[in-house]
Amino acid sequence: MLFLKLFLLFSLFSFTFSHDAAFDPHLLPRPLIIQPEDMETQFEKFDDELNLHCTSWRFSVEANNLSPWKTIPEECLGYVKEYMTGRGYKLDLERVSSEAGVYAKNLELSGDGKDVWIFDIDETLLSNLPYYIEHGYGLEIFDPIEFDKWVQKGMAPAIEPSLKLYEKILDLGFKVFLLTGRNEKHRSITIENLTKAGFQRWDKLILRDSEQHGKLAVVFKSEKRSEMVEEGYRIVGNSGDQWSDLLGADPSRRSFKLPNLMYYIP
Repeated sequence: MLFLKLFLLFSLFSFTFSHDAAFDPHLLPRPLIIQPEDMETQFEKFDDELNLHCTSWRFSVEANNLSPWKTIPEECLGYVKEYMTGRGYKLDLERVSSEAGVYAKNLELSGDGKDVWIFDIDETLLSNLPYYIEHGYGLEIFDPIEFDKWVQKGMAPAIEPSLKLYEKILDLGFKVFLLTGRNEKHRSITIENLTKAGFQRWDKLILRDSEQHGKLAVVFKSEKRSEMVEEGYRIVGNSGDQWSDLLGADPSRRSFKLPNLMYYIP
């Protein structure tokens, strides 16, 4: 941010000395006088423009309008940090969980135990924000080895609005299936982390086995949903932070997308 502001400042100097129509090489250059309030106004305009740019990028992320991306834009690091650690992210999480809760409460269950609500885990039930704070909020290229080390610690905290929704879904009588892209080798630590974070009960925990390694998330999760449907289950709700959690074959009757500006999984 400071670099960009300094670049703008030097641009103003350059513009002033290169656009003097009455330039005389025998005369000393006129002193450049910049009022402090003028510079402050220019910086404010620059900040406003950058904020608009990053807000537009955020909208495209959440609307699934962007091509696959690997890192956040460098110029939006401050924006993403402020959003993910500030009130905006919390409000958005609360809004999603509240709307999902209203929908669930108004559903009439069949009573045969076949009505299912699917939850993703990472950035849906458990937050990896402590990890991403140490890795540039998504500015760094994803490192699966480093992330596996974080997962093995079993320290991811609960996303509190999701925990409230989760408990409500169970109380209403839905079957709860956890469908995650985590590797099967992380089953034990994932169960431990979920339990410690407050997620005490579920009906199925589905992770990737060795045969599914390398499949796109949208393919893997579509196949697992299709298996549920073949077994006679009705998928009436689905919560996830990635569009690949929600799109594809046999989608839920209604899906709820949680915000995530830090990474994209196809």
